[in-house]
Amino acid sequence: MDLDLRSVRYFVAVAEELHFGRAAAKLHISQPALSKQIRRLESDLGFRLFARDSRHVALTAEGVRFLRDSRVLIAQAERMTRPDDRGIRIAHIFDLDASRVVADAFAKRFPTVPVIASSMDSRRQFDALLNGQLDVAILRVTPAMTADHPSGWSHRLLRLEPFWLVGRPGDPAAEAASLWDRPLEVFGDPTGSALFNVHGQYLAALEHRLGTSFRWLGNPGTFKHCLARMRRSTDAAYLLEFESYALRYRQKGMPIHRPEELQPLYPWSIAWRDEPLTPAVAGFLDVAAEQSAEREWLYPEGVGPAWQPDGA
Repeated sequence: MDLDLRSVRYFVAVAEELHFGRAAAKLHISQPALSKQIRRLESDLGFRLFARDSRHVALTAEGVRFLRDSRVLIAQAERMTRPDDRGIRIAHIFDLDASRVVADAFAKRFPTVPVIASSMDSRRQFDALLNGQLDVAILRVTPAMTADHPSGWSHRLLRLEPFWLVGRPGDPAAEAASLWDRPLEVFGDPTGSALFNVHGQYLAALEHRLGTSFRWLGNPGTFKHCLARMRRSTDAAYLLEFESYALRYRQKGMPIHRPEELQPLYPWSIAWRDEPLTPAVAGFLDVAAEQSAEREWLYPEGVGPAWQPDGA
């Protein structure tokens, strides 16, 4: 049989969402049309890809195998149809600087290689990497990612980014502050919200570790939106924030402090597919390792003992 690449893409969308409605919205088609395409694909293949009833969708054993092969096929198709295979496709998470620092260093070393950058959170980067839409990803690798996809990709730790406490304008300067002196605010979407993501999972684990309740402020994204939210604040609190943003808050006149009781560290990893590396990808991985070593990203300073969630 001739395999229709569009049907394969539809299958991957359903396999990732495990929900026909969400997959249909993601693909911008109707749910009945998507269901029809999946049934036709299963008929052509001669085996079922999904076990489904009125409430649940799950991959069959054949579906798990077909998903792995489908991702390889889609990645190959993406490479074959790219107009210029000399470039490197990466993504940034808002204005956080790990990926930007590496991208800038790579562009300086390889000025003729285009850097094609998008904006994606960790989970979207991971899916895009497996689907061949990104060449590398700089993200937080979760236990679920490695459990659900034990092969087909590799990763290594790139940076342990500290969190700081950001005070209000006019607060006294101090090197450190207690995590329990004031209410703690975080830019993130809480458990149970529609936008709960990998970053939210980290914050929820930290909230549990501290035995407190954060003020969840949503996720404004870029630094200028976070800064605007902070300038509207009038009550006393500390914002628990990535070092990437905390240092910029200090430039805007807000004091920042290292947490006294423990030092939360956010693990950024660089990930790539298990396949022969293009010169651009190999160069990007080398530059990332050099930047990590030169900036001592894996050996951050802190006042309290280091903390990461179990399994990071």
